[in-house]
Amino acid sequence: MADDPFENMLAQMDRAEEYADVDHGIFERLKHPERTLKVTLPVELDSGEVEVFEGYRCQFDSARGPFKGGVRFHPSVTQREVEALAGWMTWKTALVDLPYGGAKGGVICEPKDLTQNDLENLTRRYTEGIRRMIGPETDVPAPDMNTNPQTMAWMMDTYSMYEGHTVPQVVTGKPLEIGGTPGRVAATGRGVSIVTERLFDYLDRDLSDATVAIQGFGNVGSNAARLLDESGARIVATSDVTGAAYDPDGLDVAALGAHVDAGGLIDEYVAGEPRAMPEDRRTSGGNQWDDPDQITNEELLTLDVDVLIPAAVEGVITADNVHNLQASVIVEAANGPTTVAADEVLTERDVQVVPDILANAGGVIVSYLEWVQNAQEFSWPLETVNAELERRIGTAFDQTIDQFDQKELPDLRTAAYTLALERTASAHEYRGLFP
Repeated sequence: MADDPFENMLAQMDRAEEYADVDHGIFERLKHPERTLKVTLPVELDSGEVEVFEGYRCQFDSARGPFKGGVRFHPSVTQREVEALAGWMTWKTALVDLPYGGAKGGVICEPKDLTQNDLENLTRRYTEGIRRMIGPETDVPAPDMNTNPQTMAWMMDTYSMYEGHTVPQVVTGKPLEIGGTPGRVAATGRGVSIVTERLFDYLDRDLSDATVAIQGFGNVGSNAARLLDESGARIVATSDVTGAAYDPDGLDVAALGAHVDAGGLIDEYVAGEPRAMPEDRRTSGGNQWDDPDQITNEELLTLDVDVLIPAAVEGVITADNVHNLQASVIVEAANGPTTVAADEVLTERDVQVVPDILANAGGVIVSYLEWVQNAQEFSWPLETVNAELERRIGTAFDQTIDQFDQKELPDLRTAAYTLALERTASAHEYRGLFP
């Protein structure tokens, strides 16, 4: 099951069905994506070779509005993964009550092996391949793993060239200069931070006393680390593909962020010079951070911490390692990081898991705000965007908690899914079945 994210998503739906007020016939419809396109992408590389890449775009469910979902560039992209991610996006947009359905795209490639020019050519070729599916009222892509505002700029430009005029609202997550919104880059990490704080309030625990381990220090993990660090939590471990940095006294999140922003890797950082420790974290007689220890990504998952935040790829918490996890709270910043078999164990152990469709919804919320601003041709300041993000994800969190408490559900994921499935099914009931 860990190997098939789509089966994992279906199993999550099945766990929620007995609690959700959804007609069984509609429930069965919700298990199937509306359409998936596979595209073949020949690209002439800077090396002079022509390489043929494969890409996908899945549109899962449009009952609540236009499709919305990211595009990822990664060697492990598969059709099943893209379809699972499109499904998760459907439940995510319903849970946070956005007028969208779910979609996802992906290209099988290793971005580290491609030049900037190669990436541009691949992005433009992919955009041309899926452009008949996308559009500002149809399907609105956004960044995901290994894609960024520059990728979105190339996608917007390619689409606009075919339309004959600039269409900024065809994608979100763009640079500010061409219709992006302030706050979008940090939005997913900010949402993770907000729901972590909300959960600690709900549990009547003090976040400023909490230790946090974050698997993945990309865009989402690094912003979550920065904001939680500012809230007083102690980030004791984080990681990338080279391994994890661990310091029980707390990592210097700002210094690590600067190192990574400059293109550095975790293993290089671990080998660096000791850094000054803030006074509020000094123990008697010590005023220097020791070099953090290097541990593996697998070891990071099993650290004795208050909060574990998987912020990398799906399927990392499994039946094989769940018994070794020691965190009392898990906040899923990545999509699908926990298998259903592991979920059942965590529920039995009363480990609170904030599910991905709630925890990482900050990105799509601010993407929606960007789309709305583009449609109105009117921009908002950062304070407005961040306040609206906090309001929307906070409301979704409160509704999930209410569902969890009032229906006495087994876990927060089931609570989130019952809300999302009921909202999507209700849209199907109102719209009926065509023809």
